[in-house]
Amino acid sequence: MNKKVNTLLFVLGATLVNIVLMILLLTLGIVIVARILPQDVNPMLGQIAFLLVFILSIAGSFFIYHRVMKLLSNKFDLEKYFDPIFKGRRRK
Repeated sequence: MNKKVNTLLFVLGATLVNIVLMILLLTLGIVIVARILPQDVNPMLGQIAFLLVFILSIAGSFFIYHRVMKLLSNKFDLEKYFDPIFKGRRRK
């Protein structure tokens, strides 16, 4: 396989892992909020809590993904296996 195929497969796999991670964090956050908030809570407070959980799950998944990629790039030379997605501008 060449570098372009490796890059494509890596981006697809990383996107899938990021989505699964976000769903896991979202599910965990919803379970925690459902256990903490009482049943007779104001609906507005429940909506705000679930919105906060949703935003935190997105941010958390990107944070974890960034940390894992940083560790992998420090451990392995990824430039050897992947083609750059964005190429620099050519100078005239």
